[in-house]
Amino acid sequence: MTSTTLPASISTKAPVAPAVSQDFTPRYWLFSLPAVLVIAAVIVFPWLFTLYMSGHDWKIGGDVEFVGLGNFAEIVKDRRFIESMGHTAYFTILAVVLPIVFGTAAALVFHREFPFRGLLRTIFVMPMMATPVAVALVWTMMFHPQLGVLNYLLSLVGIGPSAWVYDPGTVIPTLVMVEVWHWTPLVMLIVLGGLAGLPREPYESALIDGANDWHMFRHITLPLVWPFIMVAIVIRTIDALKAFDTIFVITQGGPGTASETLNIFLYLQAFQFYKIGYASAVVVIFFVIIIMLSLLLLYARQKSKWNA
Repeated sequence: MTSTTLPASISTKAPVAPAVSQDFTPRYWLFSLPAVLVIAAVIVFPWLFTLYMSGHDWKIGGDVEFVGLGNFAEIVKDRRFIESMGHTAYFTILAVVLPIVFGTAAALVFHREFPFRGLLRTIFVMPMMATPVAVALVWTMMFHPQLGVLNYLLSLVGIGPSAWVYDPGTVIPTLVMVEVWHWTPLVMLIVLGGLAGLPREPYESALIDGANDWHMFRHITLPLVWPFIMVAIVIRTIDALKAFDTIFVITQGGPGTASETLNIFLYLQAFQFYKIGYASAVVVIFFVIIIMLSLLLLYARQKSKWNA
């Protein structure tokens, strides 16, 4: 038998992999660095500067003087600030509760099958597409005591004219009416999305047990759709708290200070009276209020999600 000998140049060992660096440190943060810089420049720095200015007395064109907590002590004694907080609370409660009630009712109506439902639902949503300034200008003309169409419509049914936004007693409810007309469609869309995903089995069982429409709404629909209503409450609360453009265009805080919310008060202090340090202290207080309310709403939202 003839034996074969492998050449010396051929090796039976597996090839050796080239040396690889063992530095596995992730460097993904480099990709987020531009966004971090933008956030720091646009959000973080203004807030730090506002906090810094809240401890100083500075009017535009004057010297900057450190006063510590002096601005906050002055705010607590400012009757106009206290009144603006009351106006903000009054406006926010009405501007949240009424759209939630009407939006939920509209969602229940449009969830049912009836002729021209799609067309009517589209018309109902149209107010939400308009900009707040345009909405405010249109409603300002409608609120005119002599030339406004609202008083004309009231006269057709035998009701006397109303002063609307020109009366301190009705100005905030009138502004809330604009908010309800503008943002009820948003609540309707949110609740309607929740209704579309509800299961049919609980309703079929309730019908077998003889439940009527009210019982099914109270014990089935409302608990199941409540998390979606809480989402609408959170969104509407944020919108109502930061409402500025509609109020400013229609009343500018008037008549007198009857519709002066915290946002209007803050704007006037900063850009009409040029009290930048004082306005910065108002911003800090407003920010603390928003944080506390946000935490409360997030807690309620989480509880509603758990119960659902």
